Amino acid sequence: MSSSRLRSLARRVLPLVLTAQAALGAAAAASAHAACPGSACGGSVVVAPLSQEPPDPGPCTSPEKVVCMIRAETPGERAESREVRMRYHTLLGGMDRRECGMRAQGRSEEEIARELVRMRNEAKEITRAGMSAEEVSRLEERNQEKYGNPLGPTADQLYARYGSWRAVSDAATRSSRAVDSELGLEYRPCPCGTEPSTRTAAHPG
Repeated sequence: MSSSRLRSLARRVLPLVLTAQAALGAAAAASAHAACPGSACGGSVVVAPLSQEPPDPGPCTSPEKVVCMIRAETPGERAESREVRMRYHTLLGGMDRRECGMRAQGRSEEEIARELVRMRNEAKEITRAGMSAEEVSRLEERNQEKYGNPLGPTADQLYARYGSWRAVSDAATRSSRAVDSELGLEYRPCPCGTEPSTRTAAHPG
């Protein structure tokens, strides 16, 4: 990737990411005590080096289209994709804290779930600003075909699938394990209290 394209990408992505992070942080500030302690959660953990294999344009064995896209990238493009994914994980951490804050306020499960789905779709828009038009088009086509929405499932679609608003909240704040693994990452969630978390399982959209 040329240096001019990288500079252009940075100009487009960084302001959006910083704005989103500031908004998420402000929403959680009033109830920070409800989130996990310290800074040990709500972000990426690097668990493996990135593949340095050349782009693989052949048939992809993964059911995840994003994984196939990553395998078709150059090593330099994969490094950029990892950075985008890590920023996305930071946004998910803000969602975890927002959920904890809403629970501390006594908000209903439906209110929490709808807010988290809205925030997740917003996070997708922000991180896709760092992708090429072709990559975004492929993701949007997949989601449009599957959910009728280019950003993925709506809160009502997730409720119809899972049968409870709490399950919708869990789905909205999960990170795709397959995509994270392809980039040598794991997402470390910030569950409220000591409840077991299922948020590193595969996500439907």
